[in-house]
Amino acid sequence: MLICEAHEMVSGLADLLFPPSCPTCGATLPDPDRDLFCADCRSGIQTVTNPLCPSCGFPHTTPQGADHLCKECILSVPPFSVARSMGIYRATLLDAIHLFKYHGKISTGEALGRMMAQISYDSLAIGNYSLIIPVPLHPKRLRERGFNQSLILARQVSKRFSIPLDFLALKRTVHTEAQVRLSGRARRVNVRGAFSVPDRGRVRGERIVLIDDVYTTGSTVRECARVLLHSGAREVAVLTLARA
Repeated sequence: MLICEAHEMVSGLADLLFPPSCPTCGATLPDPDRDLFCADCRSGIQTVTNPLCPSCGFPHTTPQGADHLCKECILSVPPFSVARSMGIYRATLLDAIHLFKYHGKISTGEALGRMMAQISYDSLAIGNYSLIIPVPLHPKRLRERGFNQSLILARQVSKRFSIPLDFLALKRTVHTEAQVRLSGRARRVNVRGAFSVPDRGRVRGERIVLIDDVYTTGSTVRECARVLLHSGAREVAVLTLARA
């Protein structure tokens, strides 16, 4: 009881000295228990809405009409059961992800992860899954960056739904070229054979939510899902913070 009271006092004092602020612009948050971003920044985050591809979640450009498969999913059926993203990779969300991923602002990533976990997704009931796995970084890339952005996001989803998180089940065994500089076909070739599951018992029979930061062509999450299913996973769904 005394420890809890002391923690509350320290937390309250910290809020007085350093008021909770918007992780993107630094503006003070009037209600930090409710708002993760200030009103201006929050209005700049465009969530993904219908119509979209029911398989990979690609947001169609026309605001009217029913959901329908995108060209990519018609030509090549994804190994994952469904993929969904929180928002469009532009404006505030793009800036926030860059602050998080390339400038090491972990608190921004944690705020994005909480927002990602709070939203409801069409055809993806996260609570029905049994395991959360983040897309891994190769050890060399992890040493360079100092953290795995997908793991930080995954922790928030795991916490929100009380689903176990396993960041060791899936390994990146090949240090590939950064995907951001490659075309769609080159991205697929780049990640082919880059992942492995050393201990299949960790994923066998599991319904997995695979977490990543940005879905661009889907090459990385497709390869991860393929490897997980080949290793005995019952199902793999994909959840990303942003859709390019």
